[in-house]
Amino acid sequence: MKWFTEHRPDLARLITWCQPCGHDQHRLLAIPSRERLERTLRYLLDESEFLSPFGIRSVSRVHAEKPYVFRVGNDEHRIEYTPGEGNTYLFGGNSNWRGPVWFPINYLLVEALERYAHFYGSALTVECPTGSGKKLTLDAVARELSRRLSNLFLPNGNSGRPCHGGNASYVEDPNWRDLVLFHEYFHAETGRGCGASHQTGWTSLAVRCFENLQATRDE
Repeated sequence: MKWFTEHRPDLARLITWCQPCGHDQHRLLAIPSRERLERTLRYLLDESEFLSPFGIRSVSRVHAEKPYVFRVGNDEHRIEYTPGEGNTYLFGGNSNWRGPVWFPINYLLVEALERYAHFYGSALTVECPTGSGKKLTLDAVARELSRRLSNLFLPNGNSGRPCHGGNASYVEDPNWRDLVLFHEYFHAETGRGCGASHQTGWTSLAVRCFENLQATRDE
């Protein structure tokens, strides 16, 4: 890392590198500089952009009214915000990451924020949600994301769990009430589970979010 920063200063200036922090002398090697990290989080934590009640959307909500349009010759390609199932037959109708909440990327974001927090500590706070005036450390932001992800599966009064999409059987039937499915992805506005219903390959990462939520309650 020392060689890199000394011999490639043209690249080193664009990343966060080898910065001691406090008495622990922690060091960080990361792609975004602190300034770029803060700028990225302004969009990521904006409820009119990526932050939904149930985690981080895979496409900004801005594209609901302002789709990205790319034209090649006579062909037009569009990226629109699609919070649930896909609205085209591309990839069999799967959303293909065009708006819903997916657990893999959310889990990676939570982990990344925890690692940044380990380095920056209380020296870096950001607005969460953006525009709220509420400043949080990055580990607190990670816990907030875990809370929103956990809310997908937690009972919400008489309406049941958001992941069940209002299905009365999961609310009224005692044999179904505590049955929780790990869906492939989730509707970014309602939390309803979409796609495959037994995606334990990655949505079971929700267990880690429950642990984070419980740790917060125990503090």
